[in-house]
Amino acid sequence: MAIRPLDLLDLPKLVRYRSEAVSLDSKRVLTRGNPLGAAGFMSYFNPMRHLYTGVFEENGTTLLGGISQKNGDSFSRLVYLAPASRLNHPGLPSLIEQLCVEAGSWGSMHVLAEPEEESTAFPALRMSGFSVYAWQRIWDVSHIPSNGIPDEKQLSEEISISAVQSLYYQIVPPLLQTVEPLPKTFSGVVCSQSKSCYVNITQGSQGIVLTPLIHPEASDVSAELASLVSRLPDRRDRPVYICVRSYQAWLETAIEDLGGVPSGRQAVMVKHLVHLVKDEQTVRAAQPAGVSVQPSRVTRP
Repeated sequence: MAIRPLDLLDLPKLVRYRSEAVSLDSKRVLTRGNPLGAAGFMSYFNPMRHLYTGVFEENGTTLLGGISQKNGDSFSRLVYLAPASRLNHPGLPSLIEQLCVEAGSWGSMHVLAEPEEESTAFPALRMSGFSVYAWQRIWDVSHIPSNGIPDEKQLSEEISISAVQSLYYQIVPPLLQTVEPLPKTFSGVVCSQSKSCYVNITQGSQGIVLTPLIHPEASDVSAELASLVSRLPDRRDRPVYICVRSYQAWLETAIEDLGGVPSGRQAVMVKHLVHLVKDEQTVRAAQPAGVSVQPSRVTRP
């Protein structure tokens, strides 16, 4: 058994497995396309980016897996595993473990993966220490009609950081806030005058993915979402998707009423690379250089 990094001699393998790549990063595949395409292959040789592909080879069997980390993030994401027909191979957990080791060398605190609910990669991810912390569904809203949307519905790109932070801490469960913390920079729009609706926008050459944070008490949610989709800046002909997490499952009814088309349910999984130490430990206090501590003296009366 040998696991090594991808090299140029592996190009024929990528071409062979291009149609068998199982995506584990929904936003990336929807906005940038197949991770084993030509553009995806060349990006792995950019030393300025945290991208890594591991190659497992044993007795004529080859498995591929990719992992990535964005600048400034404290976590990494599994991008894909391939080929789909070999994800029950006993060597797959070892490959996943090696990918997580690489993520640890980047300083990642945990690794995320988004397999389909019925994916054959699920058992291997479980064996590698991944656990489910949420569920999500991707909705295709490219063909939502814009008829009947009031003209006064406007989008605002002036984002109030404090307002978005307030929405985040009210909507995202505390247990999940440590897994996917609030981003340091915002790329999205505010689609409500009451600031109860913020939508993050992730876009690429292949599509646009919207991730909403909408307060349950917000009004006219359907109209807000339809207005957002119809007024996206520089949309061109790219498809538009909405990612709905399980803690905002109530949004699915509004999206379905608009004519959105759902995908299969996905598990959002996490593997922690560091652990919080809860046991009390005695630590010797550090003494500043050049400072001496005199023992106290007690004089009897």
